Amino acid sequence: MGGADELAFAIKRLKPYYDAFPEAVVLWGNHDRIIMRKAQTSGLPSQWLKDINQVLGTPKWEFMMDYYLDGVRYTHGDGSGKAKTACVRDMQSTVTGHYHTDFYVNYHVGANTRVFGMAVGCGINDKSYAMSYAKGGKKSAIGCGVVLGGTTAIAVPMKLGGK
Repeated sequence: MGGADELAFAIKRLKPYYDAFPEAVVLWGNHDRIIMRKAQTSGLPSQWLKDINQVLGTPKWEFMMDYYLDGVRYTHGDGSGKAKTACVRDMQSTVTGHYHTDFYVNYHVGANTRVFGMAVGCGINDKSYAMSYAKGGKKSAIGCGVVLGGTTAIAVPMKLGGK
């Protein structure tokens, strides 16, 4: 697929999500930021670029790098490192999704505090050409991460292929 076809496909696939969740916080991922990086490195003024909401047809979605709720940091993860490392480094409970094959919850407990790092994987098409670097046995981790009250994290893996 070329860039125009890929964008049209993405917009079509996003529409049911937007219809179901017309107001949402969406975290920027490393692939989402490629267009801005390429525009900046080529010297293209930002005035020539459309807002992501206009491009995707998602006017009420709020795109951001990090989102904080109940003392938990939610981030894509490519700039923060793995969840289990970031939560200890920052002493901040952290949820990430950047690492395709990571799916876990790690708690770290101190004398007066407890933080967790939760990785929820990242659904991709393992058979696509773009993901050919991941050949070698590992597959995408798919499941659901749940945070209760900012203190309890639960990772529920999806049952795949009868396993």
